Amino acid sequence: MESIREIYKIGIGPSSSHTMAPRRAALNFLKRNPKPARFEVTLYGSLAATGRGHMTDKAILGVLQSVAPTSIIWKPEVFLPFHPNGMQFKAIAADGSVADDWTVYSIGGGDLAEEGKPRPHNDVYPLHTISEIQKWCETTGKTYWEYADECEGHLLWSYLKNVWQVMQEAVKRGLEAEGVLPGGLGVRRKAVSYYMRASGYTAALKGRGMVYAYALATSEENASGGLIVTAPTCGSCGVMPAVLYHLSLSHNFSETRILRALATAGIFANVVKTNASISGAEVGCQGEVGVACAMAAAAACQLFGGSPSQIEYAAEMGLEHHLGLTCDPVCGLVQIPCIERNAYAAARALDANLYASFSDGSHSVSFDRVVEVMKRTGHDLPSLYKETAQGGLAAT
Repeated sequence: MESIREIYKIGIGPSSSHTMAPRRAALNFLKRNPKPARFEVTLYGSLAATGRGHMTDKAILGVLQSVAPTSIIWKPEVFLPFHPNGMQFKAIAADGSVADDWTVYSIGGGDLAEEGKPRPHNDVYPLHTISEIQKWCETTGKTYWEYADECEGHLLWSYLKNVWQVMQEAVKRGLEAEGVLPGGLGVRRKAVSYYMRASGYTAALKGRGMVYAYALATSEENASGGLIVTAPTCGSCGVMPAVLYHLSLSHNFSETRILRALATAGIFANVVKTNASISGAEVGCQGEVGVACAMAAAAACQLFGGSPSQIEYAAEMGLEHHLGLTCDPVCGLVQIPCIERNAYAAARALDANLYASFSDGSHSVSFDRVVEVMKRTGHDLPSLYKETAQGGLAAT
């Protein structure tokens, strides 16, 4: 498995697969072709279907347009066989000939891949399943974050410190911001109102209301194109910050313990990314918000001193109870139902932690088994339920 830095990417929203990755692809193509007469970019499948709502065109034009005239062709009806998020870049010479032609795919979490070419992997984790890692924990007497430390070294912690800082800043900005989110749906920011209302409740209800507010704050920042951290994607970026920010304030957890929780959560997301997918266009929202819920549940259980088996159980519940969740954004925007879904998943993550903490960690269905089922379920879902904004809630 790769470094968990590939799970926690710092960048601009609203979509890791539709905004971050296309921008990266445009930058890579520009390096190959610094002085063409013009560029032509064709977007396919899910990338084209919801690209305008996700600001895909703006991400690409922001890189290429200043160098040469750039045209974007939308082909939402064409799904290339390798992945639903395909894009073709062409550099056109002055005589009209094609100087360079590159087809690349956004495969989720801001990552790119080419058909027939292995992705350049920098594998730092020799174990690829939670069962293997859990066995290592039980054999050594250590836990998940210590496995991350052993595999990645001390530089991981300075990176996660920066990740945590960006997460906190996104929450704080989101709690201060008001107004209507861009995109035309007329969705007003709710984080500040949830925060103010939660402040007036008794402790138990206040805590839950604050979790909602923190998740809304981060997700609304993402929807407005703000700086956020993928966890594991932009569309699910509100879950982890909400849980960690809430627990850091309500239980006074130190930064060191928060960073360890981030490492633990990253391990679980990394296993999903390696063995299944975190791309909404490939497996639906179960691979985004479902995985984010599993991450946050594992992180919370880590913070409260859960055993490796209890942490695994918490993560398993977080993912299992999101199986089959479709990706059906209204108008292709990362707003309805995405923002509310982040808030609800954050609360469910805390419930999963509590449920697992009451147990001894033993249970019937393993996290790895749920990952297998999630992958198969995602492939069985019709394409209109996977980020194309054609089915489900988007159809209304």
